[in-house]
Amino acid sequence: MRKTTTKPVLTPKPESKPNPSLPDDLLLSCIARVSRLYYPTLSLVSKSFRLLLASPELYKTRSLLGHTESCLYVCLGFPNPQWYTLCRTPNRTRKTNSSGNRLVPIPSPSSPLPTNLVAVGSSIYKIGGDVDSSCSVSVLDCRSHKWHDGLSMQVEGDNFSTASLVDGKIYVAGGYRDGSSVNWVQAFDPETQAWSSVPSPSEEIGHGASVKSLALEGKFYLFGNIKSKCQVYDPKKGRWTSLGFNPDWFNPDCRFYSRYCVIENVLFYWSLGNFFWHDAKVNAWRRLIDVEGFPYFCHRGSCKLVESSGKMVVLWDKCDGEQDNMICCAEISLERRKEDGYDEIFGKVEWLDVVLTVPKSWNLLITDALSAIV
Repeated sequence: MRKTTTKPVLTPKPESKPNPSLPDDLLLSCIARVSRLYYPTLSLVSKSFRLLLASPELYKTRSLLGHTESCLYVCLGFPNPQWYTLCRTPNRTRKTNSSGNRLVPIPSPSSPLPTNLVAVGSSIYKIGGDVDSSCSVSVLDCRSHKWHDGLSMQVEGDNFSTASLVDGKIYVAGGYRDGSSVNWVQAFDPETQAWSSVPSPSEEIGHGASVKSLALEGKFYLFGNIKSKCQVYDPKKGRWTSLGFNPDWFNPDCRFYSRYCVIENVLFYWSLGNFFWHDAKVNAWRRLIDVEGFPYFCHRGSCKLVESSGKMVVLWDKCDGEQDNMICCAEISLERRKEDGYDEIFGKVEWLDVVLTVPKSWNLLITDALSAIV
């Protein structure tokens, strides 16, 4: 009898995976520790990565780990508004001596250029700005880069002209109704998602778009035209006071109002190639010292100053001969010192770079810049 042999059954070996998948919770924890500047690059890995980067769970983990950070958002007009956020390009694609920082586009609403933009936490509020819906509110969720409708203002008016964040509440003022200027002021609480009325100033604020504001030391400052007086609202006391004058740097007939920012309750502004800060102790303006490496540029172009993580970020436009328009950006760290018995603030340029290049045919305009916490 012939003996038969059975051939062994060969089981196929599983494919080797050089990069085995990590558990979801571990992957979430790892990405939450990465700076958000690199998220656009990470989104190119796969669709699952893109979904993870926009998930609420990721930002909850970032908050629990204490890894939230200030992220810069910029609105440019071409003349249609286009929104961008500042991100970091991979090392291999950077030019020599480049910071790697670039503005990358995010979804933008199909609406006119915004006039009132305020950042609160991880949200940017766009208030009014459209004659047909001047009391409307749109909100950009900076975690998912999606827009949604917010709660409209209680009082209707045309082109409410200014808004500022004071102690967590958004104060909105100025504007027109039936062709006449209005003195209405309203406040919005993002925590309770509710609008409330604010007592109107005893004097006329100004005329429409000439009204500007800022938040300083927990108070709401309103500046009208040259003939009107600067008025200050104290939310804790619930009353207005008049300074009797407009600050010497404020001129509603030019763009100086866009060239200031408040950093740690100190007011800074830029003019004619120099930075200044207001010394509240002696009620005097002082020049920011030693801002080496910051270039001089034409003061007639658009320019914005914005606070980010205690530093000053400066954006301005620049024309490159006959070919391109560019947006330049610089980050300046600040240090207060005593010099000869006086308080002085020194500036240091941390980085400076061209962050966006567009065709010369585009009507480049820096509408606004804000810093959101995500």
